[in-house]
Amino acid sequence: MSKHATLVFSRHGESEWNVANIFTGWVDVDLSEKGLGEAKGAGELLKGEGLQIDVAFTSYLKRAIKTCNLALEGADQLYVPINKSWRLNERMYGGLTGLDKKETVVKHGAEQVQIWRRSFDIPPPALEKESKYHPCHEAKYAALDPKDLPDTECLKDTIARVMPYWESAIAPELKAGKTVFVTVFVAAHGNSIRAIVKMIEGISDDVIPGLEIPTGTPLVYELDADLKPIASPLAVEPLKFGRYLGDAEKIKAAAEAVKNQTKVG
Repeated sequence: MSKHATLVFSRHGESEWNVANIFTGWVDVDLSEKGLGEAKGAGELLKGEGLQIDVAFTSYLKRAIKTCNLALEGADQLYVPINKSWRLNERMYGGLTGLDKKETVVKHGAEQVQIWRRSFDIPPPALEKESKYHPCHEAKYAALDPKDLPDTECLKDTIARVMPYWESAIAPELKAGKTVFVTVFVAAHGNSIRAIVKMIEGISDDVIPGLEIPTGTPLVYELDADLKPIASPLAVEPLKFGRYLGDAEKIKAAAEAVKNQTKVG
């Protein structure tokens, strides 16, 4: 297999609601101070790796948009064209949106919250359209068909939303080969990245919900002309093809911290 393209993911830097341990989803919260640093640091890692980005993609949410901009700035590549799509938004957490994760465990029990948070195909209760957190109240979605605005989503639903954008927008850029090797950067969210990684890696439905993606950490894939991934000796299970840039122990600790957000006591 010969390399044709490079695909780089970065989950957004730590957000203010990551710090507060609140279910966020489509709520447009900002980056924390640490998150701003993580985003710029992601760009410095891209620069250190010698990656020249041809085109970037991000969501409609400012934590991902700012991460994209700051990463490109850190890589000294602010000139790169950026495409935004609501289809790359985080999973819609429904009625959990805006709730403290640990308080939700106390109220509903750890098992139920784990099902809502990490099952493949069981969504949380729907978010009422009257809620201030429902996306139907936001100008950024005014042009969308109301039926495209979710009230809740499981990971399976998120995949069904993300993958048409992969097929119509991201994959064609990777296949185009504008330079000798085309490099595409996607700054998005834990679950929208999971959706694409599941497809690339061929990860099963029961394993993918447990893949913890740390904030502000570039995940790099080398792809052939058919967009099949090339195995990396630096991949960490359950990944076989993608490799993270940065300090391996810090990355492991960050992923573990995401995993433990709902632990009580």
